Amino acid sequence: MSENINTNQEQVTSAWSIISLISGIANFVGFPFWGALVALITGYIGKSEIEKSHGRIGGERLANAGLVLGWIGIGLGLLTVCLGVLIFLGVFGGIAICGPLSALINSAQ
Repeated sequence: MSENINTNQEQVTSAWSIISLISGIANFVGFPFWGALVALITGYIGKSEIEKSHGRIGGERLANAGLVLGWIGIGLGLLTVCLGVLIFLGVFGGIAICGPLSALINSAQ
């Protein structure tokens, strides 16, 4: 017969998973880039801790939610940076073409 090793302990939730979820939410509330970064780091640490515990520690869904929010935050952050660069180039490019540098730009063509 196989031996059943069940100690009737309650499954505790990983603190890393909770921190990941809170950081993922904080990413959208007031800490745009840093919240996402912390959510990703703690989410992966939490998932690793849960896998190594063999069922004693729970919270995998919290870690997954934190990871999803973190990656969404990173993606939105990158889109914001790209949009900012395009706006910057559009504004200063328009000034260069219509402003005092227009003679220099037109002579280069």
